[in-house]
Amino acid sequence: MGQFKMKRVYEAADGSDGDRVLVDRLWPRGMTKERVGADVWLKEIGPTPELIRWFGHRPERYYEFRTRYVAELNSEALQPYVDRLLERVQARDVTLLYSAKDEQHNQAAVLMEYLKERQGGG
Repeated sequence: MGQFKMKRVYEAADGSDGDRVLVDRLWPRGMTKERVGADVWLKEIGPTPELIRWFGHRPERYYEFRTRYVAELNSEALQPYVDRLLERVQARDVTLLYSAKDEQHNQAAVLMEYLKERQGGG
C-alpha cells in the first residue's frame, strides 16, 4: 500500500512522487502540462470557488476553512473522487499537487489529512 504526500506544483517531479494528482480547481498560473507532470487533474475535488474566495489563503481562517472543506469532501457529490484517490493509493504513493504559496495552510493539506483518516478506516 502506498502513502499520500503533497508537493507544490512548482517543485520538480521526482521518482518518489508515485502518481501525481493535481487537486486545484484552477490550472496553476504559468505552468505547462509538461511542467506540472500530473498523471491526473482532479479539479472536482478542490474546494468550491466560494469557499476559496472566503478563505483567501488567510492563515487565521484556516481552521474554519478546514471544517467547511471537510464538509464538502463528505458530500455525496465528492465521494466518487475521494474513492478514486483511496483506490490509487492501494497500489502506489500518491502525491497531491497544489499551487498555494503557503505550504501548511492550503486545501491539499486538508485533503491529505482527510484521506489519511479515511485510509486508516476512520
